[in-house]
Amino acid sequence: MSHEPPVIGLVEDDPIMGESLAQRLGLEGMTVHWWRTGREAVAEIRKFRFEAIVCDIRLPDLDGEAVFREAAHVPRTPPFLFVTGHGDIDQAVRLMRSGAADYVTKPFEMEDFLARLTDLLMPHGTTEGGTLGVSPAIRQVEALLCRVARLSSNLLITGETGTGKDVAARFIHAQSRHATAPFIAVNCAAIPADLMESELFGHERGAFTGAAQRHLGYVERAGDGTLFLDEIGELRPELQAKLLRLIESKTFQRVGGEREIAFGGRIVTATNADLALRVVGRQFREDLLYRINAVSIRLPSLRERPEDIPWLMERFFTEYSAGTETSLKGISALAEEAALQHPWPGNVRELRNRMERAVALALGPWLMPGDLFPELVDKGAGTGVRIGSLESARQEAEKRHILRALAATGGELSAAARLLGVGRTTLWEKMRRLGLGSDG
Repeated sequence: MSHEPPVIGLVEDDPIMGESLAQRLGLEGMTVHWWRTGREAVAEIRKFRFEAIVCDIRLPDLDGEAVFREAAHVPRTPPFLFVTGHGDIDQAVRLMRSGAADYVTKPFEMEDFLARLTDLLMPHGTTEGGTLGVSPAIRQVEALLCRVARLSSNLLITGETGTGKDVAARFIHAQSRHATAPFIAVNCAAIPADLMESELFGHERGAFTGAAQRHLGYVERAGDGTLFLDEIGELRPELQAKLLRLIESKTFQRVGGEREIAFGGRIVTATNADLALRVVGRQFREDLLYRINAVSIRLPSLRERPEDIPWLMERFFTEYSAGTETSLKGISALAEEAALQHPWPGNVRELRNRMERAVALALGPWLMPGDLFPELVDKGAGTGVRIGSLESARQEAEKRHILRALAATGGELSAAARLLGVGRTTLWEKMRRLGLGSDG
C-alpha cells in the first residue's frame, strides 16, 4: 500500500479562504494544488491524479458545477467536495444526484470540513465490512445513503417488498444529525383509515367520541428526529393534503386542536408502488410526490445482488443461533448453493424468515437445503423444480468458494491456497477440473 501523501485539488478564487485551506491541508500532510479559476482547474485535473477535489461553487469564470462536469470525463474521476456560501439545497441535491460526493456551506467549522474530506479519502471499494451487504450494488447504495444522511431534504426509498427499506431508513437516521433524536416508523398500510389522522397528528381531549385525553401522534413523537412513513402510496387523499402542509409549513395541528405545533424533524418515505402511475390514476397527489421525492434511492432486489446471499445467511445464522441451545455448527455448502439458485421473491425479508425457521427446526449438525426450503421436500419430485445431483452441487459450491478465496487474495494462487488450507498444486488441479483456468 502506498504511503505517499494524498494529492488534493483546491478550486477557490478567494485569496484569504484559499490560502487558509491550502495551509491547513498542508499541515494535515496533504499535497495541495490550488487554482484560482475554473479553467485552470479543468486544465490541471487531466494532468495529475487527485484523491479529491475541493471546489467553490461561485468562481470568476466557470462555476463549480461546470468544473465538475468537465472533470467527470477524466478516467478515475476524483470525488468532489463542494463549498458554497449560499446553502442552496436544490443545487446541492442536483450536484449529488450527478455524482458529487459531499458539500459544506460557509461559514463552516474546520474540523467538520476536515472530517468530511478525510471520509472521501477513505477506501470505499472493499469487499468486506459493509453494513448492508458486500455486493457492489448494495455498497454503492450504502455510500449514497451516507451522503444523503447529511442532507435535511425529504427522501423517498423505493424497491420491491422485503428489500430492506426500513433498514435503509434506520441506517440514514443513525448517520444523520438527527441520530440522537427519535426514529418513528409508521406503516401507512397497517393502520385503519379512520384512525390514521389521529395516529399521525394526534388529537385533543374531546376531539371525538372516545377521545378521553390528549394523544400525541407519530409526528409529534418524532420531534427533531426522523419520521419514516412506509407504504406512503397507501395514504388516503385527505391525509396526503395534510402531509403536504406539514412538509411545506413545518407545522401541524392535532385533531380538534387550533394551535400550530412546529415540526423540526426529517421525513423519509418508502414505497414498493409506482407513485408516478398512481399520480396518473389520481390516487396520489403530484405536488406531494414532488415534495417527498427531493432525493430518491432505489434498493436493488436480492436477485440483483447474489453476492450478498451467503453473507446475509451467515449474519442471520449468527443472530438466530446466539444464546440458544442448538447442535448446529453452521451452514452447509449445499444449503448455500440452494439459496443461490432460489429466486427470492420476498427478498431479504424472505431470507431472514427462512433462516430463522431453519435454525429453530434443523436437526443438525449442518443447516441443509431441506431445512431452508422444506416445501420442496414436502412436494417431492413432481413439482417441476429442477434439483441437480449432489456431485454437481458440490462442484458448484467448491467453485464459488475458490473464487471467493481468489478474490480475497487478489488472484494470487499461493495465498489463496493457504487461505483454503490446501497446497498450491492441489488448488491448481481443482481449478483445472472445475474450468476455472490455471493462471497464477
